[in-house]
Amino acid sequence: MGKNKTVWYCAECGHKQAKWAGQCPACSKWNTLQEEVEIDALPPRFAAQTCTSAAKPLRLKEINLTDTPRILTHMGECDRLIGGGIVPGSFTLVGGDPGIGKSTLLLQLSNALAKQGLLVLYVCGEESVQQTSLRAQRLGIDTDQLLLLCETNFTLIKNQIDQINPDILIVDSIQIIYKSELSSAPGSVSQVRETATEFMHLAKGKGMATFLIGHVTKTGEIAGPRVLEHLVDTVLYFEGDKQQHYRMIRVVKNRFGPTDEIAVFQMSHKGLTEVANPSEIFLEERRKEVIGSAIVPTLEGSRPILIEIQALVTDTVFSTPSRRSTGLDQNRLALLLAVLEKRMGYQLHKCDVFLSVAGGLKIIEPAIDLAIVVACASSLFNRVLDAETVVVGEIGLGGEIRTVSRIESRLKEAIHMGFKKCLIPKRNVKGISEEIRQKISINGVEFVEEAVSAALK
Repeated sequence: MGKNKTVWYCAECGHKQAKWAGQCPACSKWNTLQEEVEIDALPPRFAAQTCTSAAKPLRLKEINLTDTPRILTHMGECDRLIGGGIVPGSFTLVGGDPGIGKSTLLLQLSNALAKQGLLVLYVCGEESVQQTSLRAQRLGIDTDQLLLLCETNFTLIKNQIDQINPDILIVDSIQIIYKSELSSAPGSVSQVRETATEFMHLAKGKGMATFLIGHVTKTGEIAGPRVLEHLVDTVLYFEGDKQQHYRMIRVVKNRFGPTDEIAVFQMSHKGLTEVANPSEIFLEERRKEVIGSAIVPTLEGSRPILIEIQALVTDTVFSTPSRRSTGLDQNRLALLLAVLEKRMGYQLHKCDVFLSVAGGLKIIEPAIDLAIVVACASSLFNRVLDAETVVVGEIGLGGEIRTVSRIESRLKEAIHMGFKKCLIPKRNVKGISEEIRQKISINGVEFVEEAVSAALK
């Protein structure tokens, strides 16, 4: 045995140092350093990776470019989300809040793959096989190609993988798996990093598509060091309020397809069901002729979605007014309110402003700026916006309305949902085809004063 030594790892970024400190010098987070014991002489690492022959460099012209083989899940939203199907040997991380539906989705995915004759091994480390079997029974899953394994020791899991040779491996969750060679507790930085790396080599060496379920911290990030996200090929995040029935899955990283794609599911007693038209879902409870409400066509990946921005502006009784937002960046809200005060002369420093995206969706796209400004102006003056109008545009600090990308895709979705008018940046007007111009009335605006005046007319 080697000599033991104590080191400190940052639970957020994985930074290693010899002494404790209140703040991590790498990521500047406070109280994230955890004490762990390291052994100088350990058994050979990454036993899962068997090196039979050394890799040789190839000329670029010598590489045979063929289509990447993919396994279709026959769940349309899942296939579109990950770029057209599961790539053999891919390594995917699924994160989200507790109880939001990660295990449910992967059980449904296991059933869809097992029905195609693929052998699926589901490692349920956090639950017994009886508990997982009860959930599978509730979801209507009955297949002989799905194997359940209740184990947390990586060595024993690897032995079962070598014997079974599954096509698909699902680990629920990576924070509960441990290697007995490491003295730290399961879920620590060392254990998460080592076990995830071993699973990666197993996936690549055997051509076995692997899914890891990861817990999230209070801030919504994957628990453990950020190196976990760098190891995997694809990162999927569950979003949505557990009090509501809708779940959004967002692709943060994807080596085999586009990023920032989003899929919408509805939670029911039979599991997660796909939502083919998210715009209809987010607007189904919308009431027309409501003050402070604006509709904006936003882009999530390649999909345009119509969402409702709701604003409430009211007089404050305190010296410091409140600025609260749900589903939007609060700093962006403060910037837009400052533009309204400077360019329009609104006395918003005497008002509390509350903003929300209906449906629980989180939007970071700057193209919703114009909808935020128009909704705030509507609430401030108690003026109703036209129920058949959509607004879209980015606002600069000078009050100018900047162009947005893929304007035709946004307008096609608005036309599909029955809207008759649109308020868009003036520079976007010239790129719109005649076919779209005949179906929707287009009003191009150049400055925020012009946009608010046109919206509240």
